[in-house]
Amino acid sequence: MKTLCASSGGAGGKSPSSPGDPLITIDDVTVRVRDRFILPGTTWEIRAGESWAVLGPNGAGKTSLARLLVDDVPTARGRIVRHHPDAARERIGWVSPELQEWLLGLEENRVAEGGCYGRGGAPETARETILSGLPACRGGSRRYGRLIGRLGLGSLQHRPMRGLSAGELRKVLIARALIKSPRLVVLDEPFGGIDAASREELTRLFEDLMAGGVQLVLVTHRVDEIPPGIGRVLCVRDGRAVLQGPRERILAEWARLTADDGTPPPLPACPAGRGETAPDVLLEMKGVRVAFGDVTVFDGFDWTVRRGENWAVLGPNGAGKTTLLSLITGDNLQGYANEIRLFGMLKGSGETVWDIRKKIGVVSPELQGRYRRGIRVRDVVASGLFDSIGLYRRLCPGDRERVEEWMDLLGILPLAERAFDGLSYGERRMALIARAMVKSPLLLVLDEPCQGLDAANRRRMLRLIDRIGGATGTRVLYVSHYEDEIPSCINRILRLERPNRKGGAPC
Repeated sequence: MKTLCASSGGAGGKSPSSPGDPLITIDDVTVRVRDRFILPGTTWEIRAGESWAVLGPNGAGKTSLARLLVDDVPTARGRIVRHHPDAARERIGWVSPELQEWLLGLEENRVAEGGCYGRGGAPETARETILSGLPACRGGSRRYGRLIGRLGLGSLQHRPMRGLSAGELRKVLIARALIKSPRLVVLDEPFGGIDAASREELTRLFEDLMAGGVQLVLVTHRVDEIPPGIGRVLCVRDGRAVLQGPRERILAEWARLTADDGTPPPLPACPAGRGETAPDVLLEMKGVRVAFGDVTVFDGFDWTVRRGENWAVLGPNGAGKTTLLSLITGDNLQGYANEIRLFGMLKGSGETVWDIRKKIGVVSPELQGRYRRGIRVRDVVASGLFDSIGLYRRLCPGDRERVEEWMDLLGILPLAERAFDGLSYGERRMALIARAMVKSPLLLVLDEPCQGLDAANRRRMLRLIDRIGGATGTRVLYVSHYEDEIPSCINRILRLERPNRKGGAPC
C-alpha cells in the first residue's frame, strides 16, 4: 500500500487551517481481498469538518473501504495521502465487528495458552481493554472517567471481556476508540448488539463528538441510524463506489437505485428434516441462580419451553440474554449447578455437551468469531452436522446434498468455495444459519441473527425463520434488540431486566 504523509503541521498535530482542507485522500485505489479485486479506481476525499456515512448491501465492500482509512487492508493500485498527523493510522479511532472478534480471539488464545486465566493471572478486563487504546507514548487518560460514565460502563470496568454481552463489548470498543482523543473515528456498525435506549444515547454521544470537532465515518446498513450531524454519504454496490456527495441528494438517489432490492425472491420449501419428534417439554428451568462475582444475573429463575412454542427473548444490554442462551447450549458451566432439563434430561445426569448440541442449532456473534482461519464456506456449513469448528470428516452424498440445499435457500451457494473469513460480516451470518439448520435441530437458538444484514437479507432471514418455526419440527428461541424484527412465528415472549449488584434479573 502506498501511504503518503503530505502534512506540514508537524508533530504537534495542529488542525488544518480551515474547514474544507483535505484530511485524507484515497486516490484511484483498488483493494485486494485475498484473490479478489474490489473497489476499482476508487477516489474519495475526506476534508476537515466533514463526517461521512458509508452505505451498501452485504458484500459490497463497505468494510474494505473503511479499513483503507486505518491501513488494515492491502491495495493493488493507487495511493492514500494523509494530509495531517491526525490522519495517521495510530491516531484514528476504529470500531468494527471484526475488531471485536479479534480482541476476543486474543483473549481466548491467552487463556488457552496459559491455563485457566493465562500467564497474566486474571483475564483481561474491560478497563484494560479500553486503556489499551492509548498510544504507548501516552500515560493515563483524563478522559477515562468521563467516557465510562457517558457509556454506562462504570459497573463493568473490572469485569472480564469474555463475561460481557455483545452490546457491552461494542460499548467497550467505542470507549477504546475514543480514549486517545482522535480527530477522526471510523465506526463500522457501531450499533450492533446495542439495545434501543443505548442506541439513542450513542447517537447523542456521536452528535456531541461532531459538535466538538471530531469527524466520523459511519458504516451502516440502516439509513435510519445515520446521526443527523453526518452531512455526506458514500454508497457502495457490487464492489464499487457508485455515489458520493451531500447527504440529502445521495440518500434520495440511493433510494431510487435500490428501489427494486427490497423484496427477495420466493423461498423454496425447507429441506426435509430427519424425522425426530420433539418431547412435550423441550426446556425446563427451575430456581436457576447464576452469578459472576458480586453481580447476580439470575436468582430463582423459572422458564419452560414446550413443543409448538417459539420464543423471543428481549431485554436491554446486560439483562442476561446471552447468559441464558449459554446455559442452554452448554457453554456456561453454571448450568450444571442448576436444575435445567433439556429434551427431558437433567443437565449433568450423564449426557455430554455433544449430546446436547446435536439437538440444538446455534447462531451467535461468539460462534461467528471462532471461525478465524481460511476455512471454506461450504465446510463451515457442513461442520454443523458434527458441531465442530471446522470440518474433519468426509461427507456422504446425502449430507452434501443437504449442505447445498440450505446454502441455496439462503442465497450463498455462489460463495461455497470462498474463505469464510473473507466474507462480509453479514454473509458470514447467513452461512451460520445454514450451519445451524443443516442437521434439522429440535431447537434453534438465534442470538441477534439479523445483526450485520442489509435490508433485503434481513427480510429473507425473517421469512426463513418464519418458515422454520411454522412449518418444520424445529422450535425457535430468538434474541433481538429490534422489536420490529420479531418473526411472525413467535408466539411467546420472555422479557428480562438488567440485574443490579444484589438481585437477579426478573422477567
